[in-house]
Amino acid sequence: MEPQADIALIGLAVMGQNLILNMNDHGFTVVAFNRTVSKVDDFLNNAAKGTKVIGAHSLQEMAGLLKKPRRVMLMVKAGQAVDEFIEHLLPVLEPGDIIIDGGNSLFEDTNRRTKYVESKGLLYIGTGVSGGEEGARHGPSIMPGGSPAAWPHVKNIFQGIAAKVDDGSPCCDWVGEQGAGHYVKMVHNGIEYGDMQLICEAYNILKNGLGLNAAEMHEIFKEWNTGELDSYLIEITRDILAYKDADGTPLVDKILDTAGQKGTGKWTVQSSADLGIPITLIAEAVYSRCVSALKDDRVKAAKKLKGPKPLMSVAKKDAKKKEFINEIRDALYASKIVSYAQGYMLMRAAATEHKWNLNYGGIALMWRGGCIIRSRFLGKIKEAFDNNPKLTNLLLDNYFRGEIKRCQKSWRNVVAAAAKKGIPVPAFSTALAFYDQYRNAVLPANLLQAQRDYFGAHTYERVDKPRGEFFHTNWTGRGGTTASSTYNA
Repeated sequence: MEPQADIALIGLAVMGQNLILNMNDHGFTVVAFNRTVSKVDDFLNNAAKGTKVIGAHSLQEMAGLLKKPRRVMLMVKAGQAVDEFIEHLLPVLEPGDIIIDGGNSLFEDTNRRTKYVESKGLLYIGTGVSGGEEGARHGPSIMPGGSPAAWPHVKNIFQGIAAKVDDGSPCCDWVGEQGAGHYVKMVHNGIEYGDMQLICEAYNILKNGLGLNAAEMHEIFKEWNTGELDSYLIEITRDILAYKDADGTPLVDKILDTAGQKGTGKWTVQSSADLGIPITLIAEAVYSRCVSALKDDRVKAAKKLKGPKPLMSVAKKDAKKKEFINEIRDALYASKIVSYAQGYMLMRAAATEHKWNLNYGGIALMWRGGCIIRSRFLGKIKEAFDNNPKLTNLLLDNYFRGEIKRCQKSWRNVVAAAAKKGIPVPAFSTALAFYDQYRNAVLPANLLQAQRDYFGAHTYERVDKPRGEFFHTNWTGRGGTTASSTYNA
């Protein structure tokens, strides 16, 4: 058969099927393939019926249907399955053809795969795709990286199917070489963990601190979604709180309080540790999911470990309660600013480490629509980097600095009130602690470094000497003068 297809997609799970239908809607001819080939026929006879989607029953048939350079997109489980498909594809493709991994792969795997596929004469793209089932079908956020020479050959497809912001700009652009695209998607997912945890902490204070029911909280989140917190996650929280079970009671109250995770948040935290970047809020969000998983332990502990009753005195006074609800909103917003500031710190450090040229304003634009963390807030991040492309930290931008100043009193009040009432707010608290650390020119790490030198001869620098000069003190008179080697983790 004469080559007629623009791109092939392998993997007919929910995301793969919806991306194919999205591509078809935008005028691209797609070849669908799945390792279990019966799924190809099922797809063509059901969801893809009446479309121009072509089914293939072998990789050889698939390759023969594609225009050159052939573009093959994998939507399979991250890990070994991707490596296996690459090996299966290499014999049926030719130099100059392009393999695309659209799954949630670890960026280090994408670094390796890019080099390997390029060594075979082909091109490789590792791209983050965010937005879930709805985004895949109607417009996701797409974050491609890998072989730069591949980008011109997929740009019209990716930008065609991506979500668009108000001015029509696509939520997709080239991110950088090797694993840059998957790295940015990984940080996106880490920030997503943080946003979700912050919302859950606000919900917890409203429910247990103020004694509000789901219907009352629905109205609060509905109002918050009209202001600076306007976002997809606030929107779905509003809808979840209004959803009734079959018996007419709120479904959310019947869901077991133990959260799962797929690993991208953990990868983000691990990368931050490798690079020495304190993404404390994302780390707390990851660990909060881990604590939630200790359900049986927590049930036992709740019977033995006592603390204050969570209901706050302001819950009994309507005017004070309304004022405190506004303070919770401000605390949520200020903490959110810190989370994104930390995420951008991490991307900047990774770009330096891997020699990627990341466009930070462009990344905010890619996240502006289609993805899970899409929000009005991201437009302000793009403005910040448009105004100062060399901005080292979002907290130093005039807008965000002003917002933190506006919210700071409320933020402190909420963290303090929660602590007094025994309501856990690890993300709110660590965001505030980071802000206070970051704004202090002097921290107590001088004592810490003295301790390290005392027990391990790890040396220290002095405030009255140039940076880079290291000293060791024989603190006890018994140690001698030999110092440990100096290194930075």
